[in-house]
Amino acid sequence: QLQLVESGGGLVQPGGSLRLSCAASGFTLDYYAIGWFRQAPGKEREGVSCISSSGGSTNYADSVKGRFTISRDNAKNTVYLQMNSLKPEDTGVYYCAATSVKAMCVVFWPYYGMDYWGKGTLVTVSS
Repeated sequence: QLQLVESGGGLVQPGGSLRLSCAASGFTLDYYAIGWFRQAPGKEREGVSCISSSGGSTNYADSVKGRFTISRDNAKNTVYLQMNSLKPEDTGVYYCAATSVKAMCVVFWPYYGMDYWGKGTLVTVSS
């Protein structure tokens, strides 16, 4: 069964850090571009960051540039999202998703027609 599983969410104070992981099972991520998305209560899902299949290209929403870093370890079949200097407005459910669409991260981001989606992990930034 093809699955993406997110982990690493939790409660953190403003200014704190979290690292989210997105692990794949049932398929290899080597040929897939990966996106991280989030959805805050009462708001639409938004694209946060993406990384190409090779890891050579990344993209970020303006609201997280300079604070979040996306990376991948294909040997571990896992993609990460390092989140620093967290703000209350970063609160939401974070989802990872995979697509085989070439140039998704460079040309089409944010791209919502992903092939596979995880179920999400909750991030709460609050004092």
